[in-house]
Amino acid sequence: MTLSLFAACNDNDIPTPVEQTETEQFYGEPFDKVPSIENIVMYEANQRVFAQNNSFNAITERLDEIKSLGVNVLWLMPVNEQGVENAIGSPYCIKNYTATEPEYGTLDDLRELVKQAHDREMAVIIDWVGNHTSWDNEWVKNHKDWYTQDANGNIIPPVGTNWSDVADLNFNNHEMRAEMISSMKFWVREANVDGFRCDAADWIPAGFWRDAVYQLKNMQEGRTVLMLAEGTDPINLQAGFDLDYGWNFCDVLEGIYNGTKQTSELYTSHQNEYNQIPVGKQKLRFTTNHDRASENSPITKYKSQQGALSAYVISTTLGGVPLMYSSQEVGYSSTINFFNFVNVNWDNNQDINLSYQKIMAIYNSSDVFKTGSLETFADENVICFNRFLDDESVLVIANVRNTNTTLTIPDIFISDIRSNLMDNTSITLDETISLSPYEFLILKK
Repeated sequence: MTLSLFAACNDNDIPTPVEQTETEQFYGEPFDKVPSIENIVMYEANQRVFAQNNSFNAITERLDEIKSLGVNVLWLMPVNEQGVENAIGSPYCIKNYTATEPEYGTLDDLRELVKQAHDREMAVIIDWVGNHTSWDNEWVKNHKDWYTQDANGNIIPPVGTNWSDVADLNFNNHEMRAEMISSMKFWVREANVDGFRCDAADWIPAGFWRDAVYQLKNMQEGRTVLMLAEGTDPINLQAGFDLDYGWNFCDVLEGIYNGTKQTSELYTSHQNEYNQIPVGKQKLRFTTNHDRASENSPITKYKSQQGALSAYVISTTLGGVPLMYSSQEVGYSSTINFFNFVNVNWDNNQDINLSYQKIMAIYNSSDVFKTGSLETFADENVICFNRFLDDESVLVIANVRNTNTTLTIPDIFISDIRSNLMDNTSITLDETISLSPYEFLILKK
């Protein structure tokens, strides 16, 4: 097959393709049900909340439950073999870019996980750690010039961090860049994965991403490769990524529930994030993820189980690609240190699990939340907005306070007869509506 590799160029310039012939064998057929970007519902799987060992198999066993949450893209945290030298247990400390971490299972176990996910019409992306490696990665021994060095020629950790467990890669070295892309392609060929969530994407030159994304997306006819950047620099989306992180949106949402932000700031954050990205790209929306859950559970961040649910409704329906983090769906109330195994009881809080299932069933039942227009309304205690598309209108109302409150209904909605999608009851909107602490309504006309 014919692929295009990029000629040397300034990392901030559009590269010029150079034709190169490359023959590649693939373990599996391209998955033909990768969702379009605006239709993605993503689930982040932290292997260490599924099992202490052989977690690939444990995740495979829970695929039906994950699918029941409306998920169509499964994101696996790093699957690669982890380093030991100077290590602290981080899965983002990569010893071997083309081997699985033995704690999680074998390549065959991962292949089976991907196959079973595909059988359930879920694409699979894997975490990619491109900025740094472990100190016992063979690159350190055999390719010292692939790493950033100080004035004395010593390899150093990423500048400005306390990440002593990892060594910083030098993206001025084009041999390293080529090997990195080859290693990424390995997982598409050998495990049939459908893309990557790229860690610390903003720290890596956009020129590398243009090269990597182009090659990955053109590996094989009929294959769709999804690319998620952990970052907020719009240049990554210009380089070919499909979506990036809505960090600011999450920060503002947390601030609202903790009394440090105004509700109006959330609408501003949402608009600002979308104003800064190219048309057709998306932002990832979340209330928690592996980084946030290591600091506080969403139950703590949003003040209660009900608060966490209401925040998730806001994050999911206001706009963007929704993300759920493994353990969130059963209301796990403690922090999760992803450096260690955490025993999550998947049978706990089934009422919370059913609520998440219901929310996502509502989300997936209509395009109004994905491509509909947005109209927002100001209230200091309540997030209130309307999503509308063609003849469909859905009014979302969420009390963001731990007290009873009353919302004055916008005039245009007074006397509307609407269906409460959470319980299928009918409601006629009056001039005001009373809301209990963290109560939310999803009202369709």
